[in-house]
Amino acid sequence: MATGRTHRPATRSRGIPEATVARLPLYLRALTALSERSVPTVSSEELAAAAGVNSAKLRKDFSYLGSYGTRGVGYDVEYLVYQISRELGLTQDWPVAIVGIGNLGAALANYGGFASRGFRVAALIDADPAMAGTPVAGIAVQHTDDLDRIISDNGVSIGVITTPPGAAQQVCDRLVAAGVTSILNFAPTVLSVPDGVDVRKVDLSIELQILAFHEQRKAGEEAAAEGVALEDPDEEAPPMRATPANRKGPDGDMPAVMPA
Repeated sequence: MATGRTHRPATRSRGIPEATVARLPLYLRALTALSERSVPTVSSEELAAAAGVNSAKLRKDFSYLGSYGTRGVGYDVEYLVYQISRELGLTQDWPVAIVGIGNLGAALANYGGFASRGFRVAALIDADPAMAGTPVAGIAVQHTDDLDRIISDNGVSIGVITTPPGAAQQVCDRLVAAGVTSILNFAPTVLSVPDGVDVRKVDLSIELQILAFHEQRKAGEEAAAEGVALEDPDEEAPPMRATPANRKGPDGDMPAVMPA
């Protein structure tokens, strides 16, 4: 039986800030790309640019790992890949269970990037009896009635929730009760978990809304740069008249002023 649930990454015990932990996967992705191109060393400026952070922040982050690079040479790519992988706990096997095998759950099950990053999809679970036994990505889907046993038998340490929002909290509670202490939540709802359980939320609609905000702002900036205003400032405003003295305005104490 896998024993991934009994091991925890060393990041917290070593006092690495959460913001730094959140950037380590970005550095690892950039370093892995360099390693695949057989690049032996990289400067802090080059790596920071590839990871999308500034070089001072990168050097500060690496200082928590005890890695300072070599002046005039930079950082050893292969060593950093190993060091960050070890710090993130990726040098060991992490069994993962995906609960909710709809379109998103099936897509995650078929994603080939998990295995290369230290994660093994050990179980697929769904509430639909018709799904039981159906192979997805070479793994037979199992029913939620057997969730506790599935988690125990596979030593699952990380649960991925891809259910509809109405079912997510119940699934979360069952995963926690079964011993899962880390959850990746794709359901568009906020989960309540006890102390000691880590939840990471992925909400694609929120990310799209943020992008929509930036698109709207860029459109406004472009319009302003082209001298286009929403209203014509040269258009004469309609004359205004006061409401009768015995009528209060919308604030209750001042008469409203309305177009004539």
